[in-house]
Amino acid sequence: MGILYVVATPIGNLEDITLRALRILKEVDLIACEDTRRTGILLKHYNIEKPLVSFHQHSKLQKIDFLIERLKSGKNIALVTDAGTPGISDPGGVLIAEAIKNNIKVESIPGPSALAAILAVSGIAADKFLFLGYLPKKKGRQTLIQKISQSEIPVVLFESPYRIIDNLKSIRGFAGDRYVIIGRELTKKFEEILRGKISEVLPKIRSQGEFVIVITNIQI
Repeated sequence: MGILYVVATPIGNLEDITLRALRILKEVDLIACEDTRRTGILLKHYNIEKPLVSFHQHSKLQKIDFLIERLKSGKNIALVTDAGTPGISDPGGVLIAEAIKNNIKVESIPGPSALAAILAVSGIAADKFLFLGYLPKKKGRQTLIQKISQSEIPVVLFESPYRIIDNLKSIRGFAGDRYVIIGRELTKKFEEILRGKISEVLPKIRSQGEFVIVITNIQI
């Protein structure tokens, strides 16, 4: 049996990768990634040449079967996401679950996470928080927003540039004009962190890049 390594990769700055992660990427037989082009940029930066297999939310069951069979045959595979830690709001969890079902060893190679990055600079107590990932476009959307309005602890969301403004307006409509900390393009050249009530930050938002949002009742 091979080992499935769940490897965290940079969320922006390519220097944010651990020595252990680099060693594992060099040693494995195969790397399963969301986007071969994005992972290719990282590997080229560190002069790593390994076979890549795309594994994303639209991958068919045959792709999972292919990877599991390789692991069963003794091949070691690194699972990476486009940015950050696999299994958190990305399709990697499906492969990890299947590996566990097949008694394949799964090892975590920890590292960058947008979730941890925003909480670290939020300025609020983050010993307890509720992470909801991306708000759904339709089904379950209102239910999650109601959870936000009822939560007594900070809520953390991921958001895309295409929906950030509409979703903040929806949250304000259901949960009130909450205090938010918003990270855009974290660790990248044009990183930006906004703090204030939703009504205060909305005019400042540039709909470019990826966002992480902390919603809280505490105003700093």
